[in-house]
Amino acid sequence: MLEHGGPDLGAQVTWDFSTNANPMGAMAAVTQALARVDRSSYPEPSYQALRESMARAGLGPVARLLPSAGNAEAIRRLSLAAKLAGLGAVWLPVPGYGEYRAAAQALGLKVQTYASIDDLLGRLPRSRTPALIWVCEPCNPTGAPVEAATWVALAQALTKARPAVPHQLAIDQAYAPMRLDGATPMPSALLEQAWQLWSPNKAMGCTGVRAGLMVAPVRRLPRWPDVRELAPSWVMGADGVALLQAWQSPGVQATLKIQREVWAGWMQAQQQCLRDLGWTVQPSVVPFFLAQPPAGTDVPQMLQALREHGIKLRDATSLGLPGWCRLRAMSPEAQRALAAAWPQVWERARPVPRVALDAAHAALAPADAEQGAGAANDPLPHQPEAA
Repeated sequence: MLEHGGPDLGAQVTWDFSTNANPMGAMAAVTQALARVDRSSYPEPSYQALRESMARAGLGPVARLLPSAGNAEAIRRLSLAAKLAGLGAVWLPVPGYGEYRAAAQALGLKVQTYASIDDLLGRLPRSRTPALIWVCEPCNPTGAPVEAATWVALAQALTKARPAVPHQLAIDQAYAPMRLDGATPMPSALLEQAWQLWSPNKAMGCTGVRAGLMVAPVRRLPRWPDVRELAPSWVMGADGVALLQAWQSPGVQATLKIQREVWAGWMQAQQQCLRDLGWTVQPSVVPFFLAQPPAGTDVPQMLQALREHGIKLRDATSLGLPGWCRLRAMSPEAQRALAAAWPQVWERARPVPRVALDAAHAALAPADAEQGAGAANDPLPHQPEAA
């Protein structure tokens, strides 16, 4: 099972910095919409009314909109479609969401990684294996955007690439509704040739509702299957339909705009708080970001100690960044709790100074000399330093 932020089997958490869902929790208008859902019957299986509603909201033409059970499910389904279409590889970002790799490996697709879009652009022309190319924008876990000029360069690279079967671009936009600057500068020509994945449950603060939407490219690749036929019947429940419709309502969009301003202030304060504690933080355009504790910190020990204080951070090791953590922006109260716990946490997780090690060895030395040859019987024998 992949590691994720949010609830787990560990001790109860009071301040959960590990998830990248809405820092302010579920929106009232969304929870009210979910409370009104009729769960006594199936949704209409073609989701026609939902697709028409999403088309009116500007996500794309009705014929190109495909419901999903969230982006994790959509990633699995598109990976299967790529396999059936004859694509032999998957390009994915590192650091990045583990679901891309898991889906590819489950199907026997070759996994190729890139550190940045520039890295991808430099290596893609040399690739002769047709591939499904994942781009997450903004990226999880870094919160980094893709600049407009980079999108243009990627579109040009895909046009020039000449594998036996064309590459297929897929853009994961799960965090686009949470962008603090509110914009995703993608060329329309690129969007027409890419699969787009939307899943607003994090922005809505309702990650327990699995719902999303795929926007198909204008033209499918040769042999590309009908992705609708790869989904189970009723891939999205009635609560998912209600969530998507609420997401695009004027009231929720207005609330989201106000919340973004609050998140930005929280994130600025939280990043400064961490800097004051000796951490290194990375910039981000969404209300979560990467941070590295002070040099030499025993990160597993730090995370355990924080957990004992009711605080959970997301270890970024499984995301491709050992020694780093991902944190969402939290309220001032949560930030104060983190800052208050840090001195005790640091006592347990900080590196042991060499002078302290030398002092400990010196304290044992007289006892070792008295023991002589019998030192081997000492229950706490002196241990030689590692080379």
